[in-house]
Amino acid sequence: MVLLSTRTLAILALALSYSQVTFAMPTGLRKRQSAPIPPYVLSYAPKVWIHSEDLYFPSDIGAQLVHTRPEVDFNVVNGAPDPLTLDNLASLNGLGGSNVYLTSVDDVETNPAWLKGVKPDGNGKTNGATSSAVIVNDRGSGNVDAYYMYFYAYNPGPTVFGQEFGKHVGDWEHNMIRFKDGVPQAIWYSQHSYGQAFTYAATEKQGQRPVAYSAKHTHANYAITGIHDYTIPGVNLPVGPLKDYCDQGTLWDPIASAYFYSYDAASNTFTAYDGTSPTNWLEFLGRWGDQEYPDSDPRQKKIFGIDATAKYTSGPKGPQDKSLNRRDVCLPRDRPCFVSPILRS
Repeated sequence: MVLLSTRTLAILALALSYSQVTFAMPTGLRKRQSAPIPPYVLSYAPKVWIHSEDLYFPSDIGAQLVHTRPEVDFNVVNGAPDPLTLDNLASLNGLGGSNVYLTSVDDVETNPAWLKGVKPDGNGKTNGATSSAVIVNDRGSGNVDAYYMYFYAYNPGPTVFGQEFGKHVGDWEHNMIRFKDGVPQAIWYSQHSYGQAFTYAATEKQGQRPVAYSAKHTHANYAITGIHDYTIPGVNLPVGPLKDYCDQGTLWDPIASAYFYSYDAASNTFTAYDGTSPTNWLEFLGRWGDQEYPDSDPRQKKIFGIDATAKYTSGPKGPQDKSLNRRDVCLPRDRPCFVSPILRS
């Protein structure tokens, strides 16, 4: 046994005490760090079944900027950053704001490979593609809303009566889980212009993680498999002309390749939990795809000239547009928010 002198022990004790001290850097030099992401946000994160016949998978969020250019009224935006990245995307807010469209540099009718995204591997991960963003809004008093945002480069739309319609570049879908003291209470499933809400207890699960079904080609999220009519948004009748199709094709685990953020509603700001992930892109007010093609564009088709039947529509807005500080689990609409305690179409 080695015996240490009193003086040696004192020196070791002093050194140990210094190793446990964190020295604060001047505010201007210290990188802002967020508190760790609540573990229950990950433990209860949804898994998503992609339809077995869907050829358009989740896509890398940043790669969308590589294959598009910003346009307003079909004209390229002058003075836009080059290259456009997730770290400077919001600079377009001063060059057209919500009128900016991230427009494909390729003719979408040639079906370029980047539109197809990345098929999740056997573990549900989109390798090489960060295809999801998790945004956490701590509303205080144990009330926390977690938004699980899903990105696809392309929505090829449905076919009705032999007519393709509703196609658009860029596609944002989401689930939202409302927690109380770390316990999940209810879940929102985005579907086209609206969606559905269910109690957490009612949902299908893998372990404790709820399951969502991404509809073939439209990527609308449903709580159960099968056929869903969405002629009336949020109603989902068993029969009707507008149908979504869901099954257990490829299982996707969105949080396996995702960005993670906290959201402060009072200041409308985002903070990356890892302190390094880009946040600027979340402030972008424009559209993540092409502007709806005019009737003069040979790619555009409409049934009897009816706008609602347009083959190509405008790309969607991003996470900023998803009511990140909503009162109810449901999206704000001129109707009551019904949270179903049973699974249904």
